[in-house]
Amino acid sequence: MNRRTFLATTAASPAFAAGQPIRGAIIGSGGRGRYLTAQFKEIGVEMAAVCDVYEPNLQAGLKVASSGAKPYDNYKRMLEDTSIDVVVVATPDHWHAQMAIDAVEAGKDVYVEKPMAHTIAEGFRMIEAVRRTKRVVQVGTQRRSFDLFQEAKQIMDSGQVGEVRLVNSWWLNKTPPVLASRPLQGKLNWAQWLGPAPKRDLDPLRFFNWYWFWDYSGGLMIGQAAHVVDAIHWLMNSDYPTAVVCAGKLAMDGAEVPETTCMAIEYPAYLAVFTLGYKAMRYALVNDQLKQFHGSKARFDVGREGYALFPEDPKAIDLKPSIEKRQPGSFEPATRAHIRNFLDCVRSRRDPNATVQMGQSTNIVLSMAMEALRIGRRVRFNPATRQMET
Repeated sequence: MNRRTFLATTAASPAFAAGQPIRGAIIGSGGRGRYLTAQFKEIGVEMAAVCDVYEPNLQAGLKVASSGAKPYDNYKRMLEDTSIDVVVVATPDHWHAQMAIDAVEAGKDVYVEKPMAHTIAEGFRMIEAVRRTKRVVQVGTQRRSFDLFQEAKQIMDSGQVGEVRLVNSWWLNKTPPVLASRPLQGKLNWAQWLGPAPKRDLDPLRFFNWYWFWDYSGGLMIGQAAHVVDAIHWLMNSDYPTAVVCAGKLAMDGAEVPETTCMAIEYPAYLAVFTLGYKAMRYALVNDQLKQFHGSKARFDVGREGYALFPEDPKAIDLKPSIEKRQPGSFEPATRAHIRNFLDCVRSRRDPNATVQMGQSTNIVLSMAMEALRIGRRVRFNPATRQMET
């Protein structure tokens, strides 16, 4: 009986014998894909296959992957390789859900970059596919595996903050004034890259700047809110929102998605606000983002690389934290810790730190924010129909 047959018949047993290597593959070997390839390889995964529809990215990915890795320009052909155990999806957002679904249907466990999906319907399809196939899928929201954030979660759960009715959050940085404009340097399968997106003539501007076009992404608003909103959900023990409003200002020439936005997210018991300001000055990473939980007993500030609890003191001119931790430069290992958690769950068959259910709660917020911004109205979520309503 081969291992695939064994897995299908013994779901409760560990998938791998002690010391047995895991073979991995990457779909999408752009900058993030190559970074993840290197991280998986460093931890001990044999990165046996690389798939990309753009020849220069494919060749660059092969240089990072394990010696002898097989090249593919069609991910479905790659999924036919029964020796591959785990698949990493690091493509543009509009491909995340379908590739993850196809991978679990092919018997693979999946590490999928955030955001988990590009629409609400896609996210529910992912949940159903994971439930049906019993595969392990980790969403790439690495704060859930970061020890500093895990400590922050314990502080929130301790009751020291009190009842929270308002969460303020932001992420500040700076974008270039215009989109990158450069020619293709090699073969590109444009039709396959478009995939489920609307059909268009080959456009290198869209290809190199997909983050800034609605067909493929929601831009930095979605890319950064995926982390921040997920962390808010985790610390607040939240699930689906009730409504979202969103406003934005676009100052980047050639883009569709604004780089300056503000979304207000309504939940049954509190309001969360996330502001993205990517025409601001640059900050050190320790200072570029913050989540402020305004509780009835204290304010809890959680940044990228630190946290501080400020107990109520109406007489204090300068509030002093009762608990504080600040570790500049500590965030880099978070991704590796998240990958280790995924691989541990591949072996044990336990749920990972960032499940598809958690990813979908955030995806619903992000999808509603995109819709609210584009139509200029408040958008509600109906959990009975699993759809947005305007």
